[in-house]
Amino acid sequence: QVQLVESGGALVQAGGSLRLSCAASGRDFSTYAMGWFRQTPGNEREAVAIISYSTWYADSVNGRFTISRDSANDMVFLQMNNLKSKDTALYYCAARAGTASLRVHAWEYWGQGTQVTVSS
Repeated sequence: QVQLVESGGALVQAGGSLRLSCAASGRDFSTYAMGWFRQTPGNEREAVAIISYSTWYADSVNGRFTISRDSANDMVFLQMNNLKSKDTALYYCAARAGTASLRVHAWEYWGQGTQVTVSS
């Protein structure tokens, strides 16, 4: 059974940092594209950072967030620095076989999400 489990979400003050983790299990994810997405109430889920053969970042987080992976342990991380109130959202980890995609519906596996709240 494939499972993605996020952790690390919390309430943090603006300017602070958080590190999100995603533990993947159920198959070998070393060749999968892995991504972090976020969603706020009433809005569509959006891609934040993706890692496959290279990395991609949304303009809104570029230079502040860093995605990385530990393929040996099927873990993916999102280091978030200089957090802003606009970063408040439910953050999801996702996996996709093959190449990365910015289309949310192209991703096969999703975690349940971890809440990040940034207070100003």
